Amino acid sequence: MLRRVSTYIRKHGLLDKNKPVLVAVSGGADSVSLLDVLLQAGYTCVAAHCNFSLRGAESDRDEAFVRELCAQLNVPLEVQHFDTKGYAKDKHVGIEVAARELRYAWFEQVAQVHGCHAVCVAHHQNDQAETILLNLKRGTGLRGLAGMRPISANPMAPEGVPVVRPLLCTTRDYIEHYLRDKRHLNWVTDSTNNDLTISRNAVRQQLKVYSKAEIEHMAQTAEYVQGYIDLIDGKDTREAGVVRLYEELRIYNFAEIDKIYDALQKGEGGKVFTSKTHRATIKKGKLCVTTV
Repeated sequence: MLRRVSTYIRKHGLLDKNKPVLVAVSGGADSVSLLDVLLQAGYTCVAAHCNFSLRGAESDRDEAFVRELCAQLNVPLEVQHFDTKGYAKDKHVGIEVAARELRYAWFEQVAQVHGCHAVCVAHHQNDQAETILLNLKRGTGLRGLAGMRPISANPMAPEGVPVVRPLLCTTRDYIEHYLRDKRHLNWVTDSTNNDLTISRNAVRQQLKVYSKAEIEHMAQTAEYVQGYIDLIDGKDTREAGVVRLYEELRIYNFAEIDKIYDALQKGEGGKVFTSKTHRATIKKGKLCVTTV
């Protein structure tokens, strides 16, 4: 887990170990693993916990859990209580939208106070698959199929501290395995996750029939779509570079185009990749393809 997440962070240039990061910690498995992995990787973390005052004693239980966890880990913690229902009423929005707007606006404030260069949230590949399926059900274009990006602007402060997602390289199953079997850490569970009248929860239930590999493939597809969008927009991003190379090489059926792309970027001369019919060798910064 540590190696996987660290590699993903480096690959996408998400974080800088010389600067603090703000970590959103709800107390659930995803955010607990995110905080633990970042600490293990050597990042300076500040935790932020939102109490939306929506679940009575359970909300207070989550807050108490996060306070104890951060005390044990010696991590500075900021906690904010929100009148989520009041905000939703005043803004004429639903509870989910209200909670999202409140937390991201507050994250920007806390990040600025602590000098954090990124707001880390715990979205993973299952969340990515849920997002894609939700967008499909609602009707979407190419951008809806791209899901969530590893780094994006804060929706409530577009010019502020960016939001990063270091766990988009892993699945929920692996997160729980890491916490339970590798780190022996506990987490709390939000009872509203079982409310299937909430669209995302209903999709999450549907995804239980999908295998880990299928979830990973959906997440990989989202990353490829991001690359095609960047190509259309004329952006010179890693994602755009990977799909450009894929289009150039797809007739040769090479697997793991992203690894070939990274090797080219690093100038790893002599590196060889093979498919069933062809061999690709990096020579003097270029890719030479020959038949096997």
